[in-house]
Amino acid sequence: MEFVQLEKLGPIARITMNRPQLHNAFNDQMILELTQAFKQVGSDGDCRVVVLQAAGKNFSAGADLNWMKSMATLTRDENRTDALQLAELMHVVYSLPKVVIGKVCGASYGGALGLITACDIAIAARGATFCLSEVRIGLAPAVISPYVIEAMGIKNARRYMLTAEVFNADQAQAMNVVNEVVAAEALEEAVMSLAQLIAKNGGQAMARCKQLIQDIGKAPLGEQTKTVTAEVIADLRVSPEGQEGLAAFLEKREPAWRSTDSEGATA
Repeated sequence: MEFVQLEKLGPIARITMNRPQLHNAFNDQMILELTQAFKQVGSDGDCRVVVLQAAGKNFSAGADLNWMKSMATLTRDENRTDALQLAELMHVVYSLPKVVIGKVCGASYGGALGLITACDIAIAARGATFCLSEVRIGLAPAVISPYVIEAMGIKNARRYMLTAEVFNADQAQAMNVVNEVVAAEALEEAVMSLAQLIAKNGGQAMARCKQLIQDIGKAPLGEQTKTVTAEVIADLRVSPEGQEGLAAFLEKREPAWRSTDSEGATA
């Protein structure tokens, strides 16, 4: 891949946006490569955690200027097809059957903020900045809006989508765009400590947890949620992973999936 790097150490994978000279700005090729990389780790049975990060000092400046110029020459149907590729990337990240941690430094503008909110967890360096800048150039953060609004809420989305203000890491944490803010020099350690902790958990259980959250997170409480949740726990209790996890707990030993991990990934 030209603009994306994929590395794996035991149950932890790293996907790195690698266009530092252009502040990791998106173009159609980078979006395609990111989608391919996430799909690859999504189908990897040994992988449990994915760290999404960026080379250089900025997470991503959003859309690449030359790509935007080319989009201005396309027809409406061509633009719709192009936009669906970004929508596919966001959905793949959001629904990935692995835990995705966003490692955020520097600037995150436009679509980059969408990627962060599509992650399960995001940790930002204290100097990080964020902006939904689309209205400045007569556009809207449309494709990323479901993920941004779910994270920051409608009231905050109204303000920052409409003003295109830049906000800092502490504001991002207060609005649930990121979960944690740490000193820049502590970012790698904070991300990897969390990734290593998560990697000790059952992969199938975490995948079902993610699906469960999406299925019932906005559903009204009632018969449907009672049925769905009972089905999930019943399935997991009789699954090979669930049986091994329960046996390991009762026998006061490590479950089999932990003993097969590389030492560096689960330390």
